[in-house]
Amino acid sequence: MQITFKLYASLGEHLPADRRQGNQMALEVAPGASIAQIIEPFNLPMKLVHLVLVNGVYVPPEERATRTLVDGDVLAIWPPIAGG
Repeated sequence: MQITFKLYASLGEHLPADRRQGNQMALEVAPGASIAQIIEPFNLPMKLVHLVLVNGVYVPPEERATRTLVDGDVLAIWPPIAGG
């Protein structure tokens, strides 16, 4: 199945070089893949995986290992952002 995978801010560096400008890529994943399984090959530092959304809905940390995606979902991840 195919999802859209988006990484924002400094996490975008973990995407393939040709996808970094747009911060997203189409990604083939196994049916029933969890969020944790999907992001594992990208070697994201877990302390930087702060805000995780599936189709614009927040997924809390305790659900990321078990929450599965379906074809056409959009998985977006942001690191912690500081500012003021």
